[in-house]
Amino acid sequence: MQLPPPLREGLRWPFPPGLADSLRGRVITRFERRGKYILIHLDDGQALLMHLGMSGRVVLGHDVSVPAARHEHLLIVTEQGARCGLVDPRRFGIVDLLAADTATSHPLLARMGPEPLGNGFDAEGLARAARARRTSVKALLLDQRVVAGLGNIYVSEALFRAGVHPERMAGSLNDAECTALVASIRDVLTEAIAAGGSSLRDYVKPDGELGYFQHAWRVYGRAGQGCPDCPGPPACGGVERIVQGGRSSFFCPRRQETATVAQDLS
Repeated sequence: MQLPPPLREGLRWPFPPGLADSLRGRVITRFERRGKYILIHLDDGQALLMHLGMSGRVVLGHDVSVPAARHEHLLIVTEQGARCGLVDPRRFGIVDLLAADTATSHPLLARMGPEPLGNGFDAEGLARAARARRTSVKALLLDQRVVAGLGNIYVSEALFRAGVHPERMAGSLNDAECTALVASIRDVLTEAIAAGGSSLRDYVKPDGELGYFQHAWRVYGRAGQGCPDCPGPPACGGVERIVQGGRSSFFCPRRQETATVAQDLS
């Protein structure tokens, strides 16, 4: 693996000192994901840790003569001619270099919860976490300490499928609702992965193709429209939009009835 000088000095934080020298000549042995973080394992026991931030993406290609794209801040080139660029218009992403065997104790990873598609995420664990939080169920599911990697769109979609209002007090969830939420989260993520994700603003897949899950959204981005269970105006008000913690939440007030509304105190 070759690494030309970084196109910028860093993203959210400066790149690790000597990054190019540390990666030059190394062999990539495997890739790993933890929540929203990417780990690129190397043959010397190190791992390159990457987070794409709000608008970052990885762009892959096989023509090393292609000039750097706009906002392409880091470029990795292999000896076989593969090209991997990190594009991040807002520069909210993260790049770090660490010993792979210390990854679980890295400050960015140490407190992360179970993976939503793994065996460690279940209704019992979600119920325990809910009882311990004085916050809304929407904020609970976005807390990376409770479950790793969930984003705003997919939480809104999962809450709709489970019939849970995003403003519900997390501690008011019963066992049946926790079971429904776990199943809905897994279904939404599985369908989104199969569709290549959701192309919203800057996001495209590494090969440049769009994701298509946005065409299957049932409530997200559909304020004032009907959901699959309701006709929408004029028969009813349709999907509603509220703001929680600076993020948009979309829900159907008929399917997702409000019970105890939370004030986010956690």
